[in-house]
Amino acid sequence: MASSLLPIAGLLLSSAFLLMAGGLHGLLLPIEGTIQGFTTVQLGLIGTGWSVGFLAGCLAMPQVVRRVGHVRSYGVMASVAAITILLNLLIISPEAWIALRALTGFCFAGAAMIVESWLNERATKENRGTIFSVYQMVVFAGSTAGQLLMVITPPKEFFFFAIGAILYCLALLPTALSTAQHPQPLKTARLDIRRLYRNSPVAVVGCFLIGTVNGAFGTLGAVYAQRIGMPIPTIALLMAGAVLGGSLIQFPLGRLSDRMDRRKVLVGVCGGAIAIALIIVILQPRTPELVIGLAVLFGAMIYPQYAITVAHANDFAAPDEFVKIAGGLLLLLGFGTMVGPIIAAQAMQSFMPEGLFAFTAFAHVLLGAYTLFRMTQRGAPQGPAFRGVSVAKGGATPESVVLDPRAGEATSDDAGPAGPPEPMEDDDAADDGSPAEATHFQAAVTDPLTTAEVVAGTADATTTPADAADNAAASLDPTATSEPEEDEGPAKPGPG
Repeated sequence: MASSLLPIAGLLLSSAFLLMAGGLHGLLLPIEGTIQGFTTVQLGLIGTGWSVGFLAGCLAMPQVVRRVGHVRSYGVMASVAAITILLNLLIISPEAWIALRALTGFCFAGAAMIVESWLNERATKENRGTIFSVYQMVVFAGSTAGQLLMVITPPKEFFFFAIGAILYCLALLPTALSTAQHPQPLKTARLDIRRLYRNSPVAVVGCFLIGTVNGAFGTLGAVYAQRIGMPIPTIALLMAGAVLGGSLIQFPLGRLSDRMDRRKVLVGVCGGAIAIALIIVILQPRTPELVIGLAVLFGAMIYPQYAITVAHANDFAAPDEFVKIAGGLLLLLGFGTMVGPIIAAQAMQSFMPEGLFAFTAFAHVLLGAYTLFRMTQRGAPQGPAFRGVSVAKGGATPESVVLDPRAGEATSDDAGPAGPPEPMEDDDAADDGSPAEATHFQAAVTDPLTTAEVVAGTADATTTPADAADNAAASLDPTATSEPEEDEGPAKPGPG
C-alpha cells in the first residue's frame, strides 16, 4: 500500500489543503453574511452561485488546460480562489459575494479536476481501488477539518478569511513543485435526459430532488442554526456532524440495498428524513446538543440517497454504460443544487428558520411518492455489491469518476468472454424479473453545494483510460446517431 501511495503523497496533500480551504470557505460565508445583515434569500443565492460556478468549471476547464497546461492552470485556479476569499473580506456586499462565490466554485472545480487527473495517471489496475479509497478519505477529512477550524479557534474579524487564503495557497505548492509527467487532457460530459429517463425514471427525478435538498441544507443549514441562536462553534459541529452521519451510515444502507429492492431503501431514508424534518419544524428545538443530534440524524438520511439512487440506475444498465449514467446523473444533481437554496431561502424568509426543513420534507415526500409509484411499474434487478464514497464537499468531478475502479471493471483482464452488452432497458419494456447485468456507481456528495459531471468509459481490455473516456464522451453526444429503438409494448409490474 505504501508503495502505491508514496508517489502520490504530494497530490493527496494538495487535495487535503484544497478541501480544507473549501470546507472553511463554504461555512464561513453564510455565518459572516448573517452577521453582516444579508437576507436569507441573498445567502441562498450565494450558495447557488457556488453551484453555477462549479458546474461551469467542470465544463470549461478541459479547454483551459488544453491551452495553457496543467501546472499553469492549477496555479491560476488556486491563486484566484485565494484572492476571492480575501475579496470577500474587503467587499461586504451580497451581490459581490454571489459573483465571487461563483468564481470560487469555478476555480475549485478546476483545481480539483487537475489534481484528480494526476491521480488517474498514476493509478493502475492493481492500485486503483487503493488510491480511490484513500482519496475519498482525504476528501472527507479535509472538508470536515476545514469546518471544524471554526470550533477550535475563537472567531475574529479577519482571521478565518486569512486562514482560508493561506490554505488555498498551500494547496498550490505540492502540485506546482511536482516533477510528474503531465496527465492526459481533462474530460467533459454531456447530458442525455431522454436516455437517462428511459434507463431509470427514479434516478432522474431522484437526483434532481436530492440535489435540491443537499444544496439547500449545505448552504442554509448554518444560517438556520445562526437564526435560532446557536454559537459559531456549535454551527460548525452541526454541519460537520451531518456529513459524518451520512458517511457512517452509507455503507450499512448500501449493503442493505444489495439484499432488497434499492428503491425500498430509498423510500425508507426519505421517510426518515421527513420524520426528522417534521420534528424540527414542530418542536423547534433550541438546545445545542439536541440540534446537533438531529442534524447528525438528518445527514444520515439525506447524504446516502444519491449513492443508492445512482446504484439503482446502474442496475438497469450494461457494464459499459457506467460512466454515461454516472455523468448524466451528476449533472442533474448539480442542477438541483442550484435550485434548492433559492426555494429554501424563500421558505425561511417567508415563514421561519425551520422553513428550511419544511422544504426538505416536501421534496422528500415527492421523491418517496414517485419512487413508490415506480415500484409498481417495474421490478428490481440484481446487481453487484454496493460501493460507497465520501459524502464530503467537493468530492466529485469528471476526473474523480474516472478514478473510480468501477469505470474500468468492464475491461478487467480477469473477465471471461462476454457477449455484446444489452441496451438500457426502456421503462415501457416488459420486465420478467430476471437478474440484469449491472454495475453500480455511488458519487461523492459532500454537501449540497457539491456538483459535478463525469466522463470516461471503457471499450476493451486494451483501451487506455484516457482513450476510453473520450470514447464514452463521444457516445453521449446528442448529435451522434443511435440504433432505432424497438417498440416493446406496455410494461407489466415486476416484483418488489
